[in-house]
Amino acid sequence: MDFAQFLIRRSDDFIALGLAHAAVVAVSVLFASAIGILLGVLTYQRPRARDFVLAVTGAMLTIPSFALFILLMAPLGLGSRPVIVALTMYGLMPVVRNTVAGLSGVDPAIVEAAKGMGLTRTQRLLRIEFPLAWPVVITGIRVTTLVLLGIAAVGDIVNGPGYGALIFTGLYRVGTPVAVNLVLAGMLGVVLLAILFDLFFRLIGRLTTSKGLRHD
Repeated sequence: MDFAQFLIRRSDDFIALGLAHAAVVAVSVLFASAIGILLGVLTYQRPRARDFVLAVTGAMLTIPSFALFILLMAPLGLGSRPVIVALTMYGLMPVVRNTVAGLSGVDPAIVEAAKGMGLTRTQRLLRIEFPLAWPVVITGIRVTTLVLLGIAAVGDIVNGPGYGALIFTGLYRVGTPVAVNLVLAGMLGVVLLAILFDLFFRLIGRLTTSKGLRHD
């Protein structure tokens, strides 16, 4: 059976696994973005705290995914929960780093002008600094999403949802005629999701960024 015929025959499974894969990544990106942006906002003006947070979130990326999933299985069980927690941990670094970079890159003269207008610290952050930093922040979220799409496939070792089921089933069945098709289908699914998510975030970035800050 060639690959095209395999995809046609397994199209229902392919779509169902894709929706599950996209859902678990979307939830993880949402958590990672919320936590990462908060950490970036709280620490970007405090060098020691900023360096500590960046070091810790960076260290999380060095933890082998197999090991982390297995460790989280004990307290969280099987399924989506350990996958979401692990992906959220892996997704923090790009979001924190880009939030810090974006906020630190705001022109001090603009901030001083806002102070002169009587804006409070919170008002300056929400009305001036964060909107100016947003293009850099959303780039970090895009990077996080692409990274997590690949790592999410490994979550199959704890019965996590997504294309990892195809990939690992194919690996378990190496030597059989269908093994390569299973692995290729899983890989293709992850790549297609990466393209779709990237287009989505490009569109969101365009719609939520003022014309003066766009690079197009």
